[in-house]
Amino acid sequence: MLDQKALESIFLNAHTHNAWTDKPVPDETLRRMYDILKFGPTSANCSPARFVFVRSKAAKEKLKPALSPGNLDKTMAAPVTVIVGYDTEFYEKLPRLFPHTDARSWFVGKPEFIESSAFRNGTLQGAYMIVAARAVGLDCGPMSGFDNAKVDEAFFPDGKIKSNFICNLGYGDPKGVHPRNPRLPFEEACSVI
Repeated sequence: MLDQKALESIFLNAHTHNAWTDKPVPDETLRRMYDILKFGPTSANCSPARFVFVRSKAAKEKLKPALSPGNLDKTMAAPVTVIVGYDTEFYEKLPRLFPHTDARSWFVGKPEFIESSAFRNGTLQGAYMIVAARAVGLDCGPMSGFDNAKVDEAFFPDGKIKSNFICNLGYGDPKGVHPRNPRLPFEEACSVI
């Protein structure tokens, strides 16, 4: 069981960040984050998420036209912006990732099943990324305020990968943290039957 300090770092005291310090995020930190998140479970170990770490000025400029006005400044200022995408041909890797059965055959020729599985499991992996980022000391600013079609055209032109959401990563400036919004209590969000 995690101790209270770990729970506070990952969930209880963690906030979405909207302002960033200029401290860079080293490649080693991004690699460590990925090496943690990749162990989060996905159905049939399908692992469809693909992560593009947008860090250079040129890459940020490429992303800029797709951002909504409310997300523009904070994204351009973030040390790293991750495009969390999902691979619609993830099943081609199943012979390696799920070798004890022919799981690839479950998906071939089934576009709706491919799409729903890729999106669902890629979203799970994106959530694992946020938890892993916080675990390695990064702050996060996930968002969906962007034009998916523009992102896909700019970063995934072959059409095999689709964007899901984006997330700013770095070392947050406390002045950009808003007071925590309410959350639903157990009684409103859960049932035990």
